[in-house]
Amino acid sequence: MQQSPTIILGIESSCDDTAAAIIKDGKILANIIANQDVHKAYGGVVPELASRAHQQNIVPVVDAALKKANIDKKDISAIAYTNGPGLLGSLLVGSSFAKAFAMGLNIPTIEVNHMHGHILAHFIEESEGGGNKPSFPFLCLTVSGGHTQIVKVSDYFKMEIIGETIDDAAGEAFDKVAKMLSLPYPGGPLLDKYAQLGNPARFEFPHPRVKDLNYSFSGFKTSVLYFLKKGLAENENFITENLNDICASVQKTIVDILMINLKKAAKQTGINAIAIAGGVSANSELRKRFQDLTAENFKVYIPKFEYCTDNAGMIAITGYHHYLQQNFGTQQSVPNARMKV
Repeated sequence: MQQSPTIILGIESSCDDTAAAIIKDGKILANIIANQDVHKAYGGVVPELASRAHQQNIVPVVDAALKKANIDKKDISAIAYTNGPGLLGSLLVGSSFAKAFAMGLNIPTIEVNHMHGHILAHFIEESEGGGNKPSFPFLCLTVSGGHTQIVKVSDYFKMEIIGETIDDAAGEAFDKVAKMLSLPYPGGPLLDKYAQLGNPARFEFPHPRVKDLNYSFSGFKTSVLYFLKKGLAENENFITENLNDICASVQKTIVDILMINLKKAAKQTGINAIAIAGGVSANSELRKRFQDLTAENFKVYIPKFEYCTDNAGMIAITGYHHYLQQNFGTQQSVPNARMKV
């Protein structure tokens, strides 16, 4: 008798993207994302507005994912959803919908750690064939607006943080510097765009001194602020006349800081397989520098662009591996906004 396929509906609502995905036996069939433009006017995510937008988007997004995958809701094996970390109001929308939908279908729910999702995005298989999956153990540099971590990944759910930021995340540093440069929100991708036109050696910024494998970007942001103030005091057009070079120099410094500790971690652990994950892994300079590591005998794993930023494909694949181990959630579970790896 042929075994029924395992079909996971993944739901992601940790911040300002409402997303749903369908994975069948590890292969992705649909990955739908609804972005929220309402935050641009405020220069950042407004939690209350984010949760309201999730309420408006979640049913249409799930419906679109089911239709694209050509899957009937009665064929879903389980519903995986982001249970943390993230904005509490946003997490509540996704978790409430997932639990109600699962109860109506009489199928289990699966609670997914958002950061696990970013790391396990490397294991998503495209429908036309497999991807470039890392072998265990490997090191993963997870970089986003809220997190910067070096994680030792020994198995699908055996992960250890061996280095992390003690203050601000790398993604936040990109966005805050972009704001200093008067770039519109979200500024990180725009800073990357202008950096590709500039000279990264034009300006120098200090590297923070932090113990062990940890990171710090608070002092770096302050140094950029004073640098810009000094430049503007001498020339009111300093930023506009030097925008590309400033962006390139800032980007190089942030990526330098990230890579130094990652290489140190590889040396300390003896692991030469390294991966990147999270929104900042879409950054062109970071991806290039990662790719360059192949010349130093590193095994490098870089996710496709659509699996870098928040998406439900990463939640669905994580849910799939939880399903294989029969790790199910309960109707009584509540989101954890500060969940760790």
